[in-house]
Amino acid sequence: MNDKATSDTQYKHWKLSTDIDNVLWLSIDREGESANSLSMEVLSELGTIVDGLETDAPAGLVLLSGKTGSFIVGADVREFDGYDDAEMASDGIDQVHRLFNRIEALPFTTVAAIDGICLGGGLELALAFDYRIATNVEHTRLGFPEIKLGIYPGFGGSARSVQQAGASNAMQLMLSTRNLRPGAARAMGLVDELVGRHGSLRWAARRAIKQGRKSKPPGQLKRLQNIAPARPLLAKMMRKQVAARANPEHYPAPFELIDAWEKYGDDPQRMMAEESDRVGKLITGDTSKNLRRVFFLMERLKGIGKQTDIKVRRVHVIGAGVMGGDIAAWCVLQGMDVTLQDRELKYIEPALKRAKSLFAKKLRDRSKVAGAVSRLVPDVAGKGVAKADVIIEAIFEDVDAKRDLFADIEPRMKAGAVLATNTSAIPLADIASVLKKPEQLIGIHFFNPVAKMPLVEVVYDEKSDAEQVARGAAFCSAINRFPLPVKSSPGFLVNRVLAPYMAKAMSMHLERNIPIEVLDKAATSFGMPMGPVELADTVGLDVCMKVVEMLGGESTQREAALLQEKVDAGELGKKSGKGFYTWEKGKPKRADADSGSYALEEITESLLQPYFDACESALADGIVEDADVLDAGMIFGTGFAPFRGGPLHYLSQKEQTND
Repeated sequence: MNDKATSDTQYKHWKLSTDIDNVLWLSIDREGESANSLSMEVLSELGTIVDGLETDAPAGLVLLSGKTGSFIVGADVREFDGYDDAEMASDGIDQVHRLFNRIEALPFTTVAAIDGICLGGGLELALAFDYRIATNVEHTRLGFPEIKLGIYPGFGGSARSVQQAGASNAMQLMLSTRNLRPGAARAMGLVDELVGRHGSLRWAARRAIKQGRKSKPPGQLKRLQNIAPARPLLAKMMRKQVAARANPEHYPAPFELIDAWEKYGDDPQRMMAEESDRVGKLITGDTSKNLRRVFFLMERLKGIGKQTDIKVRRVHVIGAGVMGGDIAAWCVLQGMDVTLQDRELKYIEPALKRAKSLFAKKLRDRSKVAGAVSRLVPDVAGKGVAKADVIIEAIFEDVDAKRDLFADIEPRMKAGAVLATNTSAIPLADIASVLKKPEQLIGIHFFNPVAKMPLVEVVYDEKSDAEQVARGAAFCSAINRFPLPVKSSPGFLVNRVLAPYMAKAMSMHLERNIPIEVLDKAATSFGMPMGPVELADTVGLDVCMKVVEMLGGESTQREAALLQEKVDAGELGKKSGKGFYTWEKGKPKRADADSGSYALEEITESLLQPYFDACESALADGIVEDADVLDAGMIFGTGFAPFRGGPLHYLSQKEQTND
């Protein structure tokens, strides 16, 4: 080997070593980063290495990661904003195509040895190698997340994956953005071999080199999926599935991918050419720019929870209703021991039943489900308070009841425990006034449904201990949720914004006799995941009533009265099976309503104006740190249309457009 290909000191992000058998071990270890990503600098260095391999060939090449538990997380998303236009982006993609094609054409056996996260561009690079081996361990995952960023795999991944795994498997993987366990990736054909331990990965790679192994071609059925007669039928099915959850006007990327495959699925080189053209246009479009903004907002929230270390083994939840029971179950799923308290066992039993169903859905393995069930312990006497690292109150919204409860808890809790209320609207000081140390009480406010909503508000006021707030945020991160620090005020942030939004919908229903289905259609046409009426039903009309009463005052008396009427009749929404909608199998049953006879744009504007007004007032009142944090809260807490980049960002862009 010449020095160009073997020198370790020549490269910032790659380490090379040649063994006695002349096998080159190429390790990616991006300098200054906790995870490997494919920046232009990283790829440029790889290109120089390939130059050497083409002139002085080793016996084989093994690609592996120099970072424990992580292979390659994808392209460096931060660099996408550097593209001035679609042509520039396409040129950059073409360069990567040429590099990966050169790797694919190397005249010796190449092996990708995958341990840890292998996503996006990382998987695309691995697919350019002859043979792929992965560690069959929990931390190894493979997938294509690009659709979440408003693009689709652009480094040859769309072409290579459909050829290797078959169109049905590969397209569903790209369209769903789900991450595969190693076994599933092996069954799909994206991985050729699994090893049980990281230490055996090198031995398996060495053996593959010596034996000259290459990926087996896909079976006949998979090959037939890419031929012309099959593609239109499969493409039609894919479009229908995607259209059920994404509007092509809002999220064009999945439809561009389907269209490219339908036209050129039997021609890998033409599919790569389409990648350059289509992904280049997508990456510089507004949707992708805004979805990248959402990605960075998510990373910022994750970072908030990492500022303080906290080890949580035991959690005690008081209140076994829908929220309390589901909080307890979610904490168990994250590996914690949880005690669940309520007045009598009969109030806890429904929560235990729901928890078992959740465990079965998420864990699947019987032994793991049984283990989870054993870690959720009913605790009528409240003995878990004394041992808990985190105590969460989730009883009904009554300030006196909460005060009495916390006065009882405080003397029994251990030093250093996080003491939190899940109140949805009551100011922290109103509850903490009975405590000897009011500074130790924080809010940890979850949203319904707990297992699906990624945001948790971490509530503080001027008396709150900063360390307790930081520990509360760290706890949220520990249970795989995004912490959003918010200053205590009626409704905090999310409910402060949602209350006038939902009240406006009810007002328009009462005053203008607009059907609830039309109101919800107006919101979803804007890009909201569900309309305000369906949202009210999902949250629970009893909860909505309390929030509207507290935040709306006299201006929302009619709306509060409507909610009261529903609650008195036992119509609480989704959780009772009936609210504004009748719910069947977790879905609202909608009446036929001719939305075409209504001016949806005008309805949308009227619906959303209180939402936007509340966002601006919350920022002005210092409820959150800045506009970006507020946008993050609204996206992850209310589902504000992600492709619009957040409400304040949307308003700013709209103002610039109008100017």
